[in-house]
Amino acid sequence: MPLGSKANGPPRLIGLAGPSGAGKTTLASALQTRLPGPTTVLSLDSYYRDLADLSLTERARVNFDAPEAIDHQRLAADLRQLAAGHRVKIPVYDFVTHTRQEHQQSLTPTDFLIVEGLFALYWPDINTLYHLRLFVTADDELCLERRLARDRVERGRSPASIRAQYQEQVRPMYRRHIQPTARYADLVLDGSIPTEDQVAAVLNAL
Repeated sequence: MPLGSKANGPPRLIGLAGPSGAGKTTLASALQTRLPGPTTVLSLDSYYRDLADLSLTERARVNFDAPEAIDHQRLAADLRQLAAGHRVKIPVYDFVTHTRQEHQQSLTPTDFLIVEGLFALYWPDINTLYHLRLFVTADDELCLERRLARDRVERGRSPASIRAQYQEQVRPMYRRHIQPTARYADLVLDGSIPTEDQVAAVLNAL
């Protein structure tokens, strides 16, 4: 099913980054209903590389919290097309098998396009496309609690595997690759405060 409806002019792109579990997806969903115009959310999760050529054991060893796990070239090309007001086909990623599904999803740029994900502010060529750059932060305990709740339900993983991955990959990669991108943000938000307060801060910044 196509996402979005044609914008009146070139869309305004908003980058939304931060650690896993900080509340990026929740904030993006809230902004989608509060921004002053039709809004579409594009998750960077759609752009994880297809690992169909690897065995299941090899796929499980891939570090999904490193920027190399994202297909940056495809992402940048799609965002340039969207920023110019053109419709694109985005990948559909299966987190259970770590592969892309055969079908793609059509996305039409709306007045606002929120680009949400760990590495939303990581690449300079993408940062130049944004009209507003946001970074949501939260402490380790809260992030892990939220990740446990999400991955058990949405990705069918055990609590032990979630905790191990968090300690071995998620948090170290955050400190190495993601936390430094906060310096590019126009606005840094506290992911532990009510979402409505975060939305108000974003609306004030627009």
